Amino acid sequence: MRIKDIRASVHTTSIDVPLLTEQVRGYGREEQKEFVFCEVETDEGITGVALTGHFLARAVVVALQEHFLPAVVDMDPREVEAVHQRVWRTLNPRAMTGVVSSALSLLDIALWDIQGKAAGRSVASLLGGARTGVPVYATFGFPQYDRETLAAAARLQLEQGFTALKLVVAVDPGGWREDAARIRAVRNEIGDDIDLMIDANYLFTPAEAKYLCHAVEDLNLTWFEEPLHQNDARAMADLRAHTAIPLAAGQMEGHRWRLRELVERQAVDILQPNVCYCGGFTEARKAAHLAQIYNLPLAHGGGWPLFNLHTLAGLMNGWLLEWHLGMAQVGKLLFPDSPEPIDGVLTVPDRPGLGLTVDRDALRSTRVRPE
Repeated sequence: MRIKDIRASVHTTSIDVPLLTEQVRGYGREEQKEFVFCEVETDEGITGVALTGHFLARAVVVALQEHFLPAVVDMDPREVEAVHQRVWRTLNPRAMTGVVSSALSLLDIALWDIQGKAAGRSVASLLGGARTGVPVYATFGFPQYDRETLAAAARLQLEQGFTALKLVVAVDPGGWREDAARIRAVRNEIGDDIDLMIDANYLFTPAEAKYLCHAVEDLNLTWFEEPLHQNDARAMADLRAHTAIPLAAGQMEGHRWRLRELVERQAVDILQPNVCYCGGFTEARKAAHLAQIYNLPLAHGGGWPLFNLHTLAGLMNGWLLEWHLGMAQVGKLLFPDSPEPIDGVLTVPDRPGLGLTVDRDALRSTRVRPE
């Protein structure tokens, strides 16, 4: 079997946010407007699919079609280490991240989808088959909510069967003090027995993160995700030493060396590689094994649950999967037969590869045409 073509395109859509009257353009925060869809075709007619997010989306498409395809055409899609070796040597010998990591993620995810389809097994099974279902948490706390609506939205997710919730911090004009009030409002609404996480998306200074931690340490948070600018491992290690709240990070890191820094600096309690950004399943598997060596659980942040499901189901230290309400809607639009959580658990599809069937009409209707 040989790689014959790589096709990629930029897409956008709008989502419904619970308790808001108007649709939100994109799939979450203000900047999350576009995403990249990719297909890798083989000479045997088996095609693999993949998604990644909005970061320099159009440059990712160009990279795949003009640089990655010439580098890997006619390679065996099952020999993922050989493909990665070729990419590292010819396209990324200095271990850069960004566009090259997103493009590699798309290629690699599609190759694992191809492998699974060829073998008649799910990607989760190929990765190790540690479990058939993964517990999920709902990222429900959109910044568009005021404090009262945020609490009501949390209650709504409990009624949908979720027992773990996450909300965004560090984006409210009121700063960390308003964040503390919002977190407390949600905890008061949902009670003490529900896992509750917060995510700053790299947006706090070390001082601001410490102020917030001290203000909410009594609320029994499951983790504080990516609290600091640039995922500064040195500063995160210092924050971790000054708070009882577990820290989680890694979802936007582009390769194993950045993830290793978080682990070896003792900056995190939970490691979060995301296959849509870190270099795909091949790189995420290495990160998972690194985390195993240090007795760290593997959780998921950064969205695109239909892909990251397979990592957490396949590997023994897989734990909680993010069900981001915006990206979950994108997944259901493009892949109508994709699984949905039942009683807080997402089950691996019983179909080979990723187990996803593309809705071609939805793909056409969401495509962004170049100007």
